[in-house]
Amino acid sequence: MKIAVAGGTGVVGMPTVEAVRSAGHEPVVLSRSAGVDLITGKGLETALDGVEAVIDTANVSTLNADAATEFFTAATSNLIAAAERAGARHLVLLSIVGIDRIPYDYYAGKVAQEKVVEASSVPWTILRATQFHEFAGQMFERAKFGPLRLAPRARTQPIAAAEVGERLAALAAGAPQGRARDLAGPREEALDSMVKAYAKTKGHRGWVPSISIPTKQMKGMRAGLALPGLGADLGRQTFAEWLAGQR
Repeated sequence: MKIAVAGGTGVVGMPTVEAVRSAGHEPVVLSRSAGVDLITGKGLETALDGVEAVIDTANVSTLNADAATEFFTAATSNLIAAAERAGARHLVLLSIVGIDRIPYDYYAGKVAQEKVVEASSVPWTILRATQFHEFAGQMFERAKFGPLRLAPRARTQPIAAAEVGERLAALAAGAPQGRARDLAGPREEALDSMVKAYAKTKGHRGWVPSISIPTKQMKGMRAGLALPGLGADLGRQTFAEWLAGQR
């Protein structure tokens, strides 16, 4: 079957495209580089021609609640409308574990996006996943004070992006489920230890102190609000195994 992947060039989008292909289906990448703009709708009609299922992994780099909400609601609304016109039978949305428990601006956008999907005329599935292993590298790059790199304290249960892609591809090929079981990594990790391990792997020799960053996201994560519940499915690859492959 023909399966479109919105955000198909991103951290989880690329392995999702590969998972779709590996499962014997035909992936269609929806991205600006492929001539598709989810906000304006440019290129959507042509790209979705003959598509039976759509996976939405599109993302935006913003920490502003209004900007995140505007992007996710507009992009997903356009995607749903185009998918309906194309006769697609299934929309799968990638979301994040804990977004309704942590009052974080970016998460407000994801909550709004889920509501758009839940009201969709196209049958849907929402998969919430925990942070990816790549989260450690993102924190290493972002959490700094001048030249000093910081390691934020938080509780997380990171999952391999490739495994998320595999699950999204499998869900898209199946029947709509509504809210699917959450997906998380095989074990809980301390984010500050992850960041320090990542820094060492990348050859960073400076001091990387652990710190409790007073943001809404980090406060919520320290409280365990981004961890999966007892009914979640667990992935296979640990953070240490993923990190070993980054050398």
